[in-house]
Amino acid sequence: MMETLEGAKLCFPQLLNASCRRPTRPRSETYILLSSISVLTVALNLLVIISISHYRQLHTTTNLLLLSLAVSDLLVGLLVMPVEIVLTGACWLLGDLLCTLYYVVEFIITSASIGNTVLISVDRYVAICDPLCYPTKVTLRRVKICVCLCWICSIFYNGLIQKDHLTQPGRYNSCYGECVVVINYISGAVDLVFTFIAPVTVIVVLYMRVFVVAVSQARAMRSHIVSVTLQPSGTGTAKKSELKAARTLGVVIAVFLICVFPYYCASLAGQDNLVTASSFAFGIWLFNFNSCLNPVIYAFFYPWFRKTIKHIVTLKILQPDSCEANIL
Repeated sequence: MMETLEGAKLCFPQLLNASCRRPTRPRSETYILLSSISVLTVALNLLVIISISHYRQLHTTTNLLLLSLAVSDLLVGLLVMPVEIVLTGACWLLGDLLCTLYYVVEFIITSASIGNTVLISVDRYVAICDPLCYPTKVTLRRVKICVCLCWICSIFYNGLIQKDHLTQPGRYNSCYGECVVVINYISGAVDLVFTFIAPVTVIVVLYMRVFVVAVSQARAMRSHIVSVTLQPSGTGTAKKSELKAARTLGVVIAVFLICVFPYYCASLAGQDNLVTASSFAFGIWLFNFNSCLNPVIYAFFYPWFRKTIKHIVTLKILQPDSCEANIL
């Protein structure tokens, strides 16, 4: 009887000495909350992707970067969150190879999100600080190349970081039914620099510059220092729409920084970073929750997003030539 009860607590009862113990299942309310966040993340980011992809007026350089960010956020809600929800109270039953591939995909998506955020900062920096050259420096073709390079570099970089796990899946598992990825001190230090310290430094420096220029231009416009005769249309002052976009994307980046910092606290501690799919790590879920917050911010600050949501929900998007509709 005791052996039966003991076996029921194991992931693989037939492997008494080699099996992991089943993790404690969280409360059903927790599952409902996390599942709702996952569904909401997928739905909201899908609306962003459909809106920017369908309507021609939204085919701008900045929106292309938002589209790439929405794709990474969608993948978080579609692939990362569901697996983490399932594994909070269950054993890993899909084998060592799929465990490794899951973490590789998760880290690729994370790196791509950070890369997209850096590109958005660069875009706003050029738009506000060098508005005359923005149309020539930031073109759709160049932005498409940068987005592609961002994803390619994320795949290549994370393949190198986790090459040991790819060549020998499950090397750090202590028992059957466990899904563990260990990033050693050296790899963790490199990852900390390339995916946290360097990007955050670039983002903060660029947006501090954007903030200073935006404030000075706003003061100049309020005090009428820049007259129509001395400052004709198309010269050095950024448009009001660009300043508004900078404010909105500044909120996106600020929320991103708040959400990403706890994720890297373990690396900042200078110890080997042990990541388990079944752990309820606050930093991991806060980082994932950022993927749900981004489209919520768009809904608050972008009238075109609210308008496209109405078009999609009311099925106006299915009408002929709906892609040519006036959204802005």
